[in-house]
Amino acid sequence: MTTIKVYGSGCANCKKLEQLCIEAVGEMKIDANVEKVTDLMEIMKSGIMSTPGLEINGKIVSAGKLPTKETLKHWITENSN
Repeated sequence: MTTIKVYGSGCANCKKLEQLCIEAVGEMKIDANVEKVTDLMEIMKSGIMSTPGLEINGKIVSAGKLPTKETLKHWITENSN
């Protein structure tokens, strides 16, 4: 199972990234768990300095920007087991 973590405090872009992840996983028909991490200490521990941040299977792939859904799908494929 692929684990996707969206890091962010709840701003519009953070919510949008979470929604994009859910849509991408659904369209790709893969078994994935999309988690939203809003705890500031957890965000800081991850090393993300600007949100929204994105982690796929333990690897930070993006911080501070909103990728397109196609880019997101590419990252998921590239970082899946």
